[in-house]
Amino acid sequence: RLGDHIVSKGIPPLVNAVVTEPEDHIKSAACWSLGQIGRHSPDHAKALADANVFPKLLAVLLHDSSSEDLKTKSKRALKSVIQKCVHLPALEPLLHDSPENILKYVVHQFAKVLPHDVAARKSFVTSGGLQKVLELQPEPGSKLGDFVNNIKETYPPEIVDYYSPSYSKQLLDMLDPNATGE
Repeated sequence: RLGDHIVSKGIPPLVNAVVTEPEDHIKSAACWSLGQIGRHSPDHAKALADANVFPKLLAVLLHDSSSEDLKTKSKRALKSVIQKCVHLPALEPLLHDSPENILKYVVHQFAKVLPHDVAARKSFVTSGGLQKVLELQPEPGSKLGDFVNNIKETYPPEIVDYYSPSYSKQLLDMLDPNATGE
């Protein structure tokens, strides 16, 4: 099929352009093209994930010397591909490195997929993903906060408590009935 051929043959040179091309306008075109491929379907998004595209798009987005157009194209590509990516292990590194305007799309994907996938829920806990999400401090009432709460609701309260940043302090406070909470 033509689409499969485009994915298998088209992604590597586009990724190479994003990484090695000195001209930002060419990098911008490569980012845009990768976004168009990845937003097509979950399989296409996984092909980009398998090619390690997410950290490369994030790197050009965050690089100080990237042009505004390149930053815009890489951000749009990331957002559109993340929204199609159901291969959650590919998204986990983005939990650690992304600015909030990208992070909310990453966390939203987890919030959409985890309720329907037991294996993914287990993997998310064992990989440290749940703990990382629980360490986020989103603004109350924000979309990111809503997505974090959606993820919490997919787990039993004991697991959420265990991986919450304040859990060890709560346990230690139980040892001292006179603890003031300070």
